[in-house]
Amino acid sequence: MLIAEPPRTQFDLNFRVAGFHVRVHPFFWLMTLLLGARDGDPLGLLIWAGVVFTSILVHELGHAFAMRHFGQDARIVLYLMGGLAIPESSAWGGGRRSRGTWEQILISAAGPGAGFLLAALVAALVFVAGGAVHIVLEQGFPPIRFAVLPDTATDPWREAASGLLWVNIFWGLLNLLPVLPLDGGQIARELLCAHDPWQGMVRALTLSVAVGGAIAAFGLLALHDRFLGILFGMLAFSNFMALRNMRGQSW
Repeated sequence: MLIAEPPRTQFDLNFRVAGFHVRVHPFFWLMTLLLGARDGDPLGLLIWAGVVFTSILVHELGHAFAMRHFGQDARIVLYLMGGLAIPESSAWGGGRRSRGTWEQILISAAGPGAGFLLAALVAALVFVAGGAVHIVLEQGFPPIRFAVLPDTATDPWREAASGLLWVNIFWGLLNLLPVLPLDGGQIARELLCAHDPWQGMVRALTLSVAVGGAIAAFGLLALHDRFLGILFGMLAFSNFMALRNMRGQSW
């Protein structure tokens, strides 16, 4: 979901997963903890941080594995409430390689797809443990909550399972909306630019402004959720400014 890689800091966490270098910027932890803070519950906050870290890492690994499949190495950066899979030198030799339309679409779709697979695995484990997953519709945000009810599980495990389901399903669906720079926006851009790169980009930005603005309004007016409204409002505005720049307009 990031646009550019953040600068390195001395507080970065660095490790490797499946041969991919992963860097976690300290702002990732800060934003995660700020959004998860509630009622002075340190255990709940720790569970939330683990859920977000696992979910976004799996999401970016989905992108990275798809890049590797098409002959491109990648590194992963987690920052704020998102991540970035950054292409590096080709796994088949040489520098960065250009990708075709369908390769890029599959790479973009692989992130949410990996999250959906993780959610399916969590649901399967809940059922194996003798529990059940209930979808609960609520007023406010989120409008959908996943209640996990394994009879033998302790509250922390229930909270972790419910959080993993919610983040990977609900956030995954939001990420597929056709709003740049979300994965859905990148998929829409590739499809629209396939035959006419200039007009396709204009249409992709126009679509991003329309959908982003609609989601922002829905979040603020219907769900009374400031985070959703501000997030998609900012995305709509950034795409609007990019569209104006493409058309050579000014205020």
